[in-house]
Amino acid sequence: MEISLESLDSLQNKQDSLELQFSVQGVLAACGLSDRVAAGVVVIKSSSESFMFKGPGTLILALSWCITLNTMWQMIQLHESEPGVRFDRYYDLGRHAFGPKLGAWIVLPQQLIVQVGCDIVYMVTGGKCLKKFMEIACSNCTPIRQSYWICIFGGLHFFLSQLPDFNSVSGVSLAAAIMSLSYSTIAWVGSLSHGRVPNVSYAYKKTSSIDYMFRVFNALGQVTFAYAGHAVVLEIQATIPSTPEKPSRVPMWKGAVWAYFVNGICYFPVALIGYWAFGQDVADNVLVALQKPAWLIASANLMVVVHVIGSYQVYAMPVFDLVERTISKRSNIISSGVVLRLIVRSAYVAFTLFIGVTFPFFGDLLGFFGGFGFAPTSYFLPSIIWLKLKKPKRFSPSWIINWVCIFVGVFIMLASTVGGLRNIITDSSSYEFYS
Repeated sequence: MEISLESLDSLQNKQDSLELQFSVQGVLAACGLSDRVAAGVVVIKSSSESFMFKGPGTLILALSWCITLNTMWQMIQLHESEPGVRFDRYYDLGRHAFGPKLGAWIVLPQQLIVQVGCDIVYMVTGGKCLKKFMEIACSNCTPIRQSYWICIFGGLHFFLSQLPDFNSVSGVSLAAAIMSLSYSTIAWVGSLSHGRVPNVSYAYKKTSSIDYMFRVFNALGQVTFAYAGHAVVLEIQATIPSTPEKPSRVPMWKGAVWAYFVNGICYFPVALIGYWAFGQDVADNVLVALQKPAWLIASANLMVVVHVIGSYQVYAMPVFDLVERTISKRSNIISSGVVLRLIVRSAYVAFTLFIGVTFPFFGDLLGFFGGFGFAPTSYFLPSIIWLKLKKPKRFSPSWIINWVCIFVGVFIMLASTVGGLRNIITDSSSYEFYS
């Protein structure tokens, strides 16, 4: 059978086009991940720095970076671990590993905690940064309560949430990734140029041993917030075309590596230089502590707003998909997809907005959610699934690494949940609902 040169050229052009599509999709995947794994860069909480950054905190950040990069690789590999099957959702992979019923109960609650928890925190972050932006940009304007700024931020999502799927928010995700790199650079460069505050103290805060221990536990949960992308990584990979010759794991892994590179250059300079400049008195949001130059700090806060707008949508999309598919299967009352989307997504935005306005306890929320939500999905559930499906040889490097991830992840889960809950209880007297 003869093949003409024109046919070969056509096939080559199609292959080149497909490779280009994979590359573009991989970059978009990187943007989608980096806007989430760098999502907490403005929340280098005083407890995580003041209580840990004399050395242990830096070690925890670095260890978490390494552990979650390994578990991210495992998730990407497991996406197509069975020939001809793609596990497009985290709970699909969990059901394959643990069984239809047990797998859903193990994975789905944890995944929802991460996704909904992140969106609530993003509501608070967006409102805070909008407020800070306006205070700097219009110093003579009448001050508006933070609750109103959270409502303004939430109002945007009633419209953006109507975008149909991940592909439709790729532009927003790209902008969010660029913003995360930009404002984190402003944060550490601004802290460096600001210099150390007068009488800066790097001593541990004077408190009881018990209080110190619980606040360190809470700080562990805040660190896990930085590595929450695992909850949506399979959903992102599902948007990348895959063939036996060009499996989706190749561009997805390249995207994830770039995302973690962005994560590193966002997190570590902000954490270390921010602590150097402000010591134990560093604020929840490093940008809030910086005042000059005013135009630059205002711009950075606006960048944070753009960032969390994109991050909110990326985390919300899997929730929308789950709820809408469940309702469509079990109910015939709402037949129109547009009507269903409008009701479900508006209700979700309203729920996260209400929680964010009512409980704006920013730092403690991070520690608490980080404990029982982020630690399982990012630190040890992928390792458990890997051990169950791949069955590496006992005491092999893979077997040892996975068990280390499991032990570290379980410890962080238990410690940070207890620490976050205890901080919420003890600090509750200083909280102001609808502040």
